[in-house]
Amino acid sequence: MKSVSALTALSLAVLLSGCGGDEPDRAQLLGADPKLPEPERGLLPSMKIAEPADWGDELPTVPENFTITAIATDLQIPRQTLVLPNGDILVAEGRGGNAAKLKPKDVIAGYIKAQGNTSVDSGNRLTLLRDADGDGTYELKTVFADNLNAPYGLALADGKLYVANQDALVRFDYTEGQTEASGEPTKVTDLPSEINHHWTKALTVSPDGRYLYVGIGSNSNITERGMEAEVDRALVWQIDAETGAHKPYATGLRNPTALAIQPGSGQLWTVVNERDELGEDLVPDYLTSVQEGGFYGWPYSYWGQNVDTRVKPQNPEKVAAAIKPDYSLGAHVAALGLDFSTAAMGEQFAEGVFVGEHGSWNRKNPVGYKVSFVPFSNGRPSGPPVDFVTGFRSADGKTRGRPVGVTVDPRGALIVADDLSNTVWRVVRTQ
Repeated sequence: MKSVSALTALSLAVLLSGCGGDEPDRAQLLGADPKLPEPERGLLPSMKIAEPADWGDELPTVPENFTITAIATDLQIPRQTLVLPNGDILVAEGRGGNAAKLKPKDVIAGYIKAQGNTSVDSGNRLTLLRDADGDGTYELKTVFADNLNAPYGLALADGKLYVANQDALVRFDYTEGQTEASGEPTKVTDLPSEINHHWTKALTVSPDGRYLYVGIGSNSNITERGMEAEVDRALVWQIDAETGAHKPYATGLRNPTALAIQPGSGQLWTVVNERDELGEDLVPDYLTSVQEGGFYGWPYSYWGQNVDTRVKPQNPEKVAAAIKPDYSLGAHVAALGLDFSTAAMGEQFAEGVFVGEHGSWNRKNPVGYKVSFVPFSNGRPSGPPVDFVTGFRSADGKTRGRPVGVTVDPRGALIVADDLSNTVWRVVRTQ
């Protein structure tokens, strides 16, 4: 595409982003039973540049009786974090993906999204943070391992540190207290990486350490590259930690960007980024438990049996089998982080999950750009989401940060990776 054509189309996209009707009641789009609107198709989806700005002297906003501090800055695209048993924090840094653009609108969308991302080079590494005296200041920041390939998911079990690169699951031997890896990682298994439209590989480990679960996103929005490009995509793999043998655990999950095991029950949960170009309020990104052998709709349907007519050929049998997700987070919030809370986070936030919402690029009124808390009761989501960390977008529409991974430190803190300001934030109770 010639640059003049791209700019013309971009101008059209920006104009279209200012069009549309009144903003609906977003509360109706959230929770276990969202009221879904009718699909809307157009030449281009709404697009909104998230113009970056520095934090300066400002900080994100947290609830009363909490405080937030930046415990690490000047990182190289922090994505997910892991709190180690001694309190050290590992940060996976990097950016992946190599998918070619298929259509002019993909070029435009890529330009729009790039404006809201950091210009820092990919770290391709793990950084270790340590607060040796427990005063809340992490005085040590050192590279634990480098020369990785867009690391994202992290997990620790049985003296092994597992890292989900964009192309392989690898492991390091880990001894508590070490500040750098003792050698090169061992490959557990290759992960699907051809095209890599959705490159992030979410990761968690079963309570007994026997299995790793890896989230693998689709290679398109809605099968534009053909179904042959979607083999071993849009699913969660279960991987034997010892042998690397793997199998599909659940399918039809367009882009499962974070995984977590529910304490007590051992149930696997995920947050999923759903499909685009059906309107500003379709399709809801969601939080859901993951059933072994379950199918969650992509690409044939969404939110249960709502058929996506763009998919050819149709598959009524798959649509009939599609599991409705547990909880709508709202369309286009781009949920990328997930972790279960503990009592150490205080009574109001003791039972539930924290969700890192990276934020939309395809709504005229942006959504996401925050950390939400979804309360649970009796092991299930039980009420409307609560804003927990906000202020990443300022009143004038500038974007100062974008949350990705969220990790609950059992000592009583929430760790938030921000890949726009390249910061790791720590939220703690003041009383």
